Amino acid sequence: MFHSGAKLWARLLHMTTQNAVRHAVIPAAGRGTRFLPATKTVPKEMLPVVDKPAIEYTVEEATDAGIKDVLIITSSSKHAVDDHFDACPELEGALEKSGKTKLLESINRYRELAHVHTVRQGHPEGLGHAVYQARDHVGDNPFAVLLPDDLMHPEDPLLQAMIEVRNRLGGSVVALLKVTPEQATAYGSAEVSAVDPEKLQGLSVEPGRVLQLEQVVEKPPIEEVLSEYATVGRYVFDPAIWPILETLPPGRGGEIQLTDAFARLIDVPKDQGGGVYGVVIEGRRFDTGDKLGWLQAQVAFGLEHPELGQPLREYLARMEK
Repeated sequence: MFHSGAKLWARLLHMTTQNAVRHAVIPAAGRGTRFLPATKTVPKEMLPVVDKPAIEYTVEEATDAGIKDVLIITSSSKHAVDDHFDACPELEGALEKSGKTKLLESINRYRELAHVHTVRQGHPEGLGHAVYQARDHVGDNPFAVLLPDDLMHPEDPLLQAMIEVRNRLGGSVVALLKVTPEQATAYGSAEVSAVDPEKLQGLSVEPGRVLQLEQVVEKPPIEEVLSEYATVGRYVFDPAIWPILETLPPGRGGEIQLTDAFARLIDVPKDQGGGVYGVVIEGRRFDTGDKLGWLQAQVAFGLEHPELGQPLREYLARMEK
């Protein structure tokens, strides 16, 4: 009897581990052409937001949501991304010798984050193709995808809420942003329906923020926009997306679109990993892949910096006069 119970417990533990979201994928292989000439030699993801590169905020967000393993999809010109999440003995030794403890702690912060790996995309064939490079690493486990151009303010633990929804409802979960019809043409436009609030009782996310996707279209013309909701930057996928990405033909722009892949998941039976839900973003989001969005992030995070906040606030006040 004890042996049988032990086997049952081991099986339940295995199922729990398999269902837990412990992996994240961060696609960072783009050329960053909107930031040229700055990104001629510096990866866009390494441009600082105050005193940290943008991609470090993204890895911190994943870590705070319980992610233990992060795979960054890079390209041949992005050695700096690998180096940032690795030891630098010469610099560490120099800082320690000079007694610069705070600076030493800042460059060693990566040790407190999820374990970071990198793999190259090779040929840039779209976001869906980039995510598929994680197939062998992630395996048949659910996983999160975080686009580093979407910088989420920590005031809204969005990814954590999305993982909670995935754990409760199954399927896949995407982040939803309220947009104008004009803005919707630059995103995946989603048709949504309400989710029974009773299914969401006990979650940290308010039930009204959770919706079910009925349809999604990548960058539609304005007359084909489906609703005020667009899919952006954060995703939690069931491994059922892998066979879809493997055979998905190129879509808009001649690229393999991630939106096209999870659009197909909407019609996959629930017991096969199908169904797609959305969590509406409530906190501040910054598009750091855009020059204005990057500047807005600088100001917002700068004002909250413990050392720079007050002098920056005073400077901005003088600028207004």
